[in-house]
Amino acid sequence: MREELIALRAEMKKENIDWYVIPTTDPHGSEYVNDHYKCRAFVSGFTGSAGTLLVGEEEAYLWTDGRYFLQAGSQLAGSGITLMKMGEPGVPTLIDFLKEKENYTLGFDGRVVSVEDGLEYDKLEVPIVWEKDLVNKVWADRPPIEPSRIYELPLSVTGRAATDKISDVRKAMKEQNVTHLLLAGLDEIAWLFNLRGDDVAHTPVFFSYCIVEMDRVQIFTYDKVLPEGFVLAEKKNYDEINQAVAEIPEGSTVWFNAEQANYGLLHSLKDGVTIKSAATPIELMKGIKNDTEISSTLHAHVKDGVAVTEFLHWIKTHADEPGLTEIDASNYLEECRYRQEGCFDLSFPTIAGYGPNGAIIHYEPTYETNAKLAPEGFLLVDSGAQYDDGTTDITRTIAMGPLTDKMKEYYTLVLKSHITLATQVFEPGTQGIELDRITRKPLNDAGLDYNHGTGHGVGHLLCVHEWPNNISPRRGEAPIRPGMITSNEPGVYIEGEFGIRLENETLCYARGDGKYAFRTITYAPFDRDAIVPEMLSVDELAWLNAYHKEVRETLTPHLPEETAKWLAEVTKEI
Repeated sequence: MREELIALRAEMKKENIDWYVIPTTDPHGSEYVNDHYKCRAFVSGFTGSAGTLLVGEEEAYLWTDGRYFLQAGSQLAGSGITLMKMGEPGVPTLIDFLKEKENYTLGFDGRVVSVEDGLEYDKLEVPIVWEKDLVNKVWADRPPIEPSRIYELPLSVTGRAATDKISDVRKAMKEQNVTHLLLAGLDEIAWLFNLRGDDVAHTPVFFSYCIVEMDRVQIFTYDKVLPEGFVLAEKKNYDEINQAVAEIPEGSTVWFNAEQANYGLLHSLKDGVTIKSAATPIELMKGIKNDTEISSTLHAHVKDGVAVTEFLHWIKTHADEPGLTEIDASNYLEECRYRQEGCFDLSFPTIAGYGPNGAIIHYEPTYETNAKLAPEGFLLVDSGAQYDDGTTDITRTIAMGPLTDKMKEYYTLVLKSHITLATQVFEPGTQGIELDRITRKPLNDAGLDYNHGTGHGVGHLLCVHEWPNNISPRRGEAPIRPGMITSNEPGVYIEGEFGIRLENETLCYARGDGKYAFRTITYAPFDRDAIVPEMLSVDELAWLNAYHKEVRETLTPHLPEETAKWLAEVTKEI
């Protein structure tokens, strides 16, 4: 059993708390968090980016989704924590689990529990202690928050001035009869002001809150981090947000996103304030890229395609090098990216899984798990970068040498699913859940499936996972609209054997006939050594050949001669 778990239980006993909830997020509902907020990972030892830990006097449970079943199962072994596989038959939700308990006090840190989740806990009608950060009491060397300097993006990248964005937000507020818009999402605030920072690894955001009124804007940040001469909002200290929320007068209507605003903020509001709990207007404004953002991100994807193609050439020609490991592959890809102009960070930790590790959907190699590569089987590499003109995300599954017939068959089925989404033509109003079902069909027809979404929105110099666009059976309610950039990433994962995922980013656009379609904006070859051509239809082969031609023509002028020759060979028409 983990010592951290024992220490936490001692603190729970002091506070008369029977069950204590530790989510993965921070006070802003972030997916990826600053090290200071990695409380769930500290207590449980599970390092995935999603999950909720529930600790009792004698039992402990961790809920996570299908991306992390294998990883969590491995990391929780011997910890005293039971894995709860979300969405699996017979597995209750955390709320349903607690409903079955009697006579207990529930505790959590209300700063890092969302309004949405906090209200669900309220419905349990049990005593709640929500102002206790018990993890802080047992985490002796907890990393401090060291705020980064905030910088401004040029109009050549954003395409719209912050003053225009604020004006649009106020129009949306007026339409909804809202007096105050409370922004807690870090990416929304960064987007609104055309500002970026470095407070969260791989995501250029900064700790902040914002309150927009019709005649006033307040921004709450750490001291002396805003750019010199910043005048778009009244500057307030980050820790003053609860007091500012408490000062919103009775009779006001406050709009906030309950998934981003935290439970503590909710309790700061006066009783006479009306609440509008919904996605903020910024979510859709940010999700639909303007022409400048699109042009900018296309440029970033060309650079990223060069980096990834140089890596693919290198790994294919070094596959039989003795001692080469997953981390070596990850590090070389990172080097390729940093050689590109304007690359300043990765967009998430690189996933590089060889053989069985590739079946762990969000596997990240560590020195404890680092597998040696061999000239056979599959290496799955899911990676992305932050450039000064855009954010990228791409997955390629690489044949390191000879493959089994099963590997080739499954790779080709994943490619068929990928092509199915890439070539979809659909009516306005079509939701992601509908596209998800269509995309899975080639795999489902073969008795296969994958336990993650098919596509997620991608931010512009922001979060690599962005709402509202999402192609998923669980959360794909938003219509896919022109200007949205969404990933296309079906896969197959065979536990103990291999994993396959093929991911490009796509741009939705309006055709001349009133329907919508996707343009693929990621440039890197698929692996011909893994494709069974006879399994592809005439139309699928035509798409693949056209895509490879576009990759070749786009990247060749920017590649070293040897890599360009290799690319010409691997993108020949099939």
